[in-house]
Amino acid sequence: MTLNQEQVRQESPSLDADDFNASFDSNNRTLTSYYQLHSQIYDWTRWSFLFGRDAIVKIAADIAAKDHQPKRILEVGCGTGKNLRTLHRHFPHASLVGLDLSADMLNVARKNMADVRIQVDLLQGAYGTIPQTEEYDLILFSYALTMFNPGWDAAIEQSHRDLAPGGLIAVVDFHDSALKGFKRWMGVNHVRMDSHLPPKLEEHFAPQQKTVKQAYGGIWSYLLFVGQK
Repeated sequence: MTLNQEQVRQESPSLDADDFNASFDSNNRTLTSYYQLHSQIYDWTRWSFLFGRDAIVKIAADIAAKDHQPKRILEVGCGTGKNLRTLHRHFPHASLVGLDLSADMLNVARKNMADVRIQVDLLQGAYGTIPQTEEYDLILFSYALTMFNPGWDAAIEQSHRDLAPGGLIAVVDFHDSALKGFKRWMGVNHVRMDSHLPPKLEEHFAPQQKTVKQAYGGIWSYLLFVGQK
């Protein structure tokens, strides 16, 4: 259950192999550098525009309660550990795994998770590059997929492989904006906003809940999606 550059390249056929590999590596290096600075201010600033993070975990918990409680949970792009703490509140008996490219963000996450009494595995690397020996019951992507450029589509494919039968994927992320200038600015900050996530998610998962909400009177919209394998 690993996602390597070749698998991602197959999901991005518009790039030849050399261009793709350069783009894949460059994006990972860029994000690592970006979060080296932002790790120290992330939680102080992101509350003002990363909406729906608590809500998506609550939605997933309500859906899971109808079937079975997840025993093994992965967050891809766990950052400073905020969502891991929320996941622990809703699923206190589940084992948690947090994965992130940035060592700096994971250092903050370790401090933030220090008082959590269950074991939390914090792993550094790109999604899929660390082999998994067990399937997950829930995988969370919180404002991560729109920053995987290239690779967002292959990450969705990988999550389908990594989930146990009946497992849930939960996604909260930027969706779109009618303001071209705002979309260009978000692109400078490594975010793609083209309404591109829902079709791929619905291709692989049965939607349990899908909502698009407006932020700041419609400057942009964001997606909340929970699907079942």
